[in-house]
Amino acid sequence: MFRPPPLLLLLLTRCPAPRRLLSASRQGQGQGRAVGSVLKTPKGTRDHHPAQAALRERLLGSVVACFKRHGAAAIDTPVLELRETLMGKYGDNAKLIYELQDQGGELLALRYDLTVPFARYLAMNKITNIKRYHIAKVYRRDNPATTRGRYREFYQCDFDIAGQFDPMLPDAECLKIVHEILSDLQLGDFLIKVNDRRILNGVFAVCGIPESKFITTCSTIDKLDKVPWEEVKNEMVGEKGLSPEAADRIGEYVQLHGGLDLIEQLLQDPKLSQNKLAKEGLGDVKLLFEYLTLFGITGKISFDLSLARGLDYYTGVIYEAVLLQQQNDHVEDPVSVGSVAGGGRYDGLVGMFDPKGRKVPCVGVSIGIERIFSILEQRVEASEEKIRTTETQVLVASAQKKLLEERLKLISELWDAGIKAEILYKKNPKLLNQLQYCEETGIPLVAIVGEQELKDGVVKLRDVATREEVNIRRENLIEEIRMRTSQL
Repeated sequence: MFRPPPLLLLLLTRCPAPRRLLSASRQGQGQGRAVGSVLKTPKGTRDHHPAQAALRERLLGSVVACFKRHGAAAIDTPVLELRETLMGKYGDNAKLIYELQDQGGELLALRYDLTVPFARYLAMNKITNIKRYHIAKVYRRDNPATTRGRYREFYQCDFDIAGQFDPMLPDAECLKIVHEILSDLQLGDFLIKVNDRRILNGVFAVCGIPESKFITTCSTIDKLDKVPWEEVKNEMVGEKGLSPEAADRIGEYVQLHGGLDLIEQLLQDPKLSQNKLAKEGLGDVKLLFEYLTLFGITGKISFDLSLARGLDYYTGVIYEAVLLQQQNDHVEDPVSVGSVAGGGRYDGLVGMFDPKGRKVPCVGVSIGIERIFSILEQRVEASEEKIRTTETQVLVASAQKKLLEERLKLISELWDAGIKAEILYKKNPKLLNQLQYCEETGIPLVAIVGEQELKDGVVKLRDVATREEVNIRRENLIEEIRMRTSQL
């Protein structure tokens, strides 16, 4: 199967660094604003200059190529949803939803993620079987941490499979997709943590936690990747009302991680093996690991009972991918430096929107594109390589004056043939300036027309990198440009 080359090899060229944005003091000198005001974007948002936009576009292209390779179709949904559509789906995170004032008799909100709108879309259109991807902006009234790629307005890249299928086959494909994307991007070592909400609920049950506190306990457990167990325990006891003994019993389970051996061990656990939910979850996770073994990716998979995924709508298998970093040469276990993907099974969400409560089983994954973008952006800034911001293949240039008409005729031919081409917007530009423009912007070829070339029926084609020039018959120029640029 064809695999695209690593993303960074496509991104880096010899173009100059983009101009820095104006300083805040200079930005404040514009006309028509109050004296002393600062011109900026809202908190938790950002502009993207051409180099950043080019990096983002190609990163998204790499992700979309993977989604398409797995047979997904694209959909789109409105950035606005009815407020009632979003409420009650995100647990403690509901406070982060951007609610809007009454708009013509409708209480609206900005979408918090792409999953709940997808479930609404399925129910509204009575769709029971689809494999889809969706890339769009979502909005969260969160405390931004821009250096870590956390914003209030950001992109999500979702892949989901909806429909009634044999257990764990769609789930295994979602994990394979995460593995493919993170491997292709070459971000460094990573680990995909896997758990199952049914196993967690079974653990809570055998530890004596009332069912009414399952979801809130789950939200607390979800913090284990950020804070130590003692802090999680204190929250469960102090804020969620669990007894210290129950919290300790939970701690014995949720600090376990491993592979198939741990799954087999828990299947023999005298308490968990008697719990129906936990037994079902462990059986499915065991089957999932068998499929992942066939995919050859279990080396990057960890069955981790601390993984909870705080959102209310998850019902079965859940997973999260984290980047790893060695603290030093003396530490064997790498530490997590941030989540870059997550998802799971949500079999009950569509039924919440269906008038008759009809359920559509769903499983999906969301790629943390902002976190990945921040990592790539820092890597590019630290290197001496620069990002090319356009895809122009050839500059149409002239060697003498009064050849604007000939340049326009030639570039029109190239555009009509689908060639990406530019000219300088001057009637009589100097040849040296035209060549320098190509070197500055990374344009690989120059098609030069001169009086002698016009007489001979040729165009002088110059390779900007090698400075080699060759005369090409006018009728063969398009084919020659295509041949040369296909090799770049």
